[in-house]
Amino acid sequence: MDTKLKFGKAGHVLLALFIATHAATAHAGDAPDWATDTLSGNWGGKRDYLDDRGVRIELTHKSDLLSNTSGGIRKGSAWLAHTEVAASVDLDKHRGWAGASAFIHYHVQHGNQSKDFSGSYVGTFAGSSNIETGTSGGQFFNAWLQQNLADDALSVLFGLYAIDSEFYVTDSSGLFTQPPYGMSAEVEQTGQSGPPVFPMGALALRLKYSTGDFYVQAALTDGVPGNPNNPRGTYVQLDKGDGTLSITELGYTPAGDENSINKTAVGVWNYTAPAFDLVTGEPRSDRGYYLLSERTLMAEAGGAGQGLSGFIRFGTANPDAYQADWVGSTGLHYKGLIDGRDDDEAGIAVTVSHAGSKYREAQLLAGTQTDVSEILVGLTYRAQMLPWLAVQPSVLRVMNPGMDKAVGDATVVGVRLELAL
Repeated sequence: MDTKLKFGKAGHVLLALFIATHAATAHAGDAPDWATDTLSGNWGGKRDYLDDRGVRIELTHKSDLLSNTSGGIRKGSAWLAHTEVAASVDLDKHRGWAGASAFIHYHVQHGNQSKDFSGSYVGTFAGSSNIETGTSGGQFFNAWLQQNLADDALSVLFGLYAIDSEFYVTDSSGLFTQPPYGMSAEVEQTGQSGPPVFPMGALALRLKYSTGDFYVQAALTDGVPGNPNNPRGTYVQLDKGDGTLSITELGYTPAGDENSINKTAVGVWNYTAPAFDLVTGEPRSDRGYYLLSERTLMAEAGGAGQGLSGFIRFGTANPDAYQADWVGSTGLHYKGLIDGRDDDEAGIAVTVSHAGSKYREAQLLAGTQTDVSEILVGLTYRAQMLPWLAVQPSVLRVMNPGMDKAVGDATVVGVRLELAL
């Protein structure tokens, strides 16, 4: 029996009002200096009032202006925009519910996304912007409850959830504005309509256990997030044939300086519903694994997280069923590279998406010549102009876009404007 839940326009408004008045991951650390750190300020003291009662509301906006200056499918420019509100509640502080927290995250994609910049201009498989969705609209991305137990060693979470919030995550890759430095491209392509990653969460149960320097976490989610026939709005549909997606990650994060990075992890994921052979159409297994590691390579003396860090990531998907059978990425990230600009960040990163054997065979049968891989090389610099304003120019070189020999190497220049509202 199919189960469906939809939030229409009125439901979105009501839930947004709930966020604004009550709120939703438990926030850590001291409250921000709202008057300095945000554009809209302290709302007449209301933000401090809420924070004292365990409720924190944060709003952000990102705009990307991108231009494909050469190669690709055609030259052209586009503006992409993304606005979000995240509300967190420490339910122990707010309601006396020990170890419990809640989180609600709503976002809106707007602007020029209907032009599909990555697909129509660049032709890239891995993508050009991590706020591009191909359509305008809004939905709830996360809406969950979490209970911590055993002195916070065990965590249980249930609700609308996106796996890229905790799985396959490297902090040092978060600077880069291209999609494969969040959830990697080999996982993004999987499932009947993609996994529960930006911009769509899915109903999920997540468990996490930490002991000493190690942690293990696992999630079980609906195999088809949202409504594949309608990318706008919020849907929870447990339809017959959806199956489930499971993902498990074992990680090593040794204790050390809180300003340094040291993480190594391995993960496996699996859909219960099959994928299908790109040539024969026969059902195939839909599973893969990934590895990641990141380190602080050089820390500046006395600097709060300043210095050089690096990351490396590698993951696989079924070569019979998907365009890319493996994707690897690596990069360097430097915070405080320029004296007097301690909060600025600079980085260089490379991603290689390798074409699967069956994809190359299917393309050859269709009369298309393919390259063995697509390579992205990106440079970026994020300048913190004000506590609430960052400007981030970037240059992206895409070699063998979409693994299609008929598409020339592309150069994309862009700038991101990021506001803490």
